[in-house]
Amino acid sequence: MRFESGEAAVDASAGARAERRRLSGAARLLDLLVPVLSIAAALALWELVSRTGMISQKDLPSMSTSFRALWSLVQTGAFWHALLQTVRGWALGLGVATVLAVPLGIALGRSEFAASAFRVPIEFLRPIPSAALIPVLFLTLGTRLRSEIFLAAFGAFWPLLVQTMYGVRDVDPVAIDTARSFGVGRFERLYRIVLPSAVPYIATGLRISSTVALILAFTAELFMGLPGLGQAVNQASNYALTDQLYAYALATGFLGVAIHVATTTIERRALRWHPSQRKAAP
Repeated sequence: MRFESGEAAVDASAGARAERRRLSGAARLLDLLVPVLSIAAALALWELVSRTGMISQKDLPSMSTSFRALWSLVQTGAFWHALLQTVRGWALGLGVATVLAVPLGIALGRSEFAASAFRVPIEFLRPIPSAALIPVLFLTLGTRLRSEIFLAAFGAFWPLLVQTMYGVRDVDPVAIDTARSFGVGRFERLYRIVLPSAVPYIATGLRISSTVALILAFTAELFMGLPGLGQAVNQASNYALTDQLYAYALATGFLGVAIHVATTTIERRALRWHPSQRKAAP
């Protein structure tokens, strides 16, 4: 009788695990289907609005027309050259912002005195719209690559700085006090306790800043005439090449999605050890 009860318990446990796996698979499928269906619905609405004449196709080409124009552009070397120039401005701007923001954020997060001393300049500069600096860049740096890098770096700097500061300040004080009581030095506490705790915040800041840097690199190209996708959009607009204008806009959007997917994937792989990235076992 006890043996039969044990078998029943094992069967019930196996059945529960199978049910959890089934529900988990259904949830993953739903997570995949929802964005796909939402994108399909948005594209269908775009096609419908244009084809029915709700908005003239001179102002809004249909979705299919825009994608055909994009496909034609993808087969040209000029398109890829413009894309790589935009990626160059984005990467250099994000790199400069990272090199400056992370060390400064660690310093300000570790020192209350430094944070208090720099609070006013930070709160003064942070709300300034990056696009408002374009006239200043025209007069100082000119229409060169360094203007694009500066604009992208300026916008990407602030989210990364703030996230780094919050990450450093969120370190468990008990862990710091314990390490200090065992005679662990300042620099060893920094790279053994503070930095591992702050890395998820820094990774989030990088993900946010990467998007901001792309927007501002494109903005610099659009309004300052710098080579890249922004300049291509500007030229298409000036010559009333509406199909190409929307094709380049789509290309910029796809580039943004690719950057987001890449940064999110890298973050998940690099932070597999962190509880925020661990998935519940089925």
